[in-house]
Amino acid sequence: MSAAKTPGLVGRKAGMTRVYTETGEAVPVTVIEAVPNRVTQVRTLEADGYRAIQVAVGDRKASHTNKSLTGHYAKVKVAPGKQLVEFRLKGDDLKDVAAGFELKVDAFEVGQVVDVTGTTIGKGFAGTMKRHNFGGLPATHGVSVSHRSPGSIGQRQTPGRVFLGKRMSGHMGQVRRTIENLKVVRVDAERNLILISGAVPGAEGGQVIVRPSVKAAAQLRRKRIAPAKK
Repeated sequence: MSAAKTPGLVGRKAGMTRVYTETGEAVPVTVIEAVPNRVTQVRTLEADGYRAIQVAVGDRKASHTNKSLTGHYAKVKVAPGKQLVEFRLKGDDLKDVAAGFELKVDAFEVGQVVDVTGTTIGKGFAGTMKRHNFGGLPATHGVSVSHRSPGSIGQRQTPGRVFLGKRMSGHMGQVRRTIENLKVVRVDAERNLILISGAVPGAEGGQVIVRPSVKAAAQLRRKRIAPAKK
């Protein structure tokens, strides 16, 4: 199976470390543990109107699974998972895949550009300086106990209200984010590990989804379509 046709892989953020290149340069990397994702269902154009595969992630006891999911797993003879995730397919990608097939880390190659999606770390209730990078009020010259206050939030009698979306204090973090154009530095198929350059969203132990880069694929298509320069 070609790495370019791999729709994605669900893994767990294990933490960060560094690797050294042949020239001695230290590269910060995020370690992602991605146990094999087991295909539980294949959606087709004829039956569902779109092409996709559904994968089971992790392991769960059969006694902890409800009857409907137990029947779903038993029908395709796949061990129950903690979660079901669906990946859309394009063109002829994985046209021969069937239920029971496993997506593994070796589907990705060293040097491949990927996008990583995860849930950012929750920061709780945060003020405007931390949440929106406000500068705050002066620290001297008569300012008292309001150094980190947001300042005025309203207007005059017209319109006489606070506009929707005004940047104010509130809940920060714990949102779904995607970091684009990260490179795969190393693939350890024996331990189901992928080392990706840079940082990815989420805390250690959080779930992440690794997909081939959308922008890198688009740039490759443009290079193929563009006429040769004379």
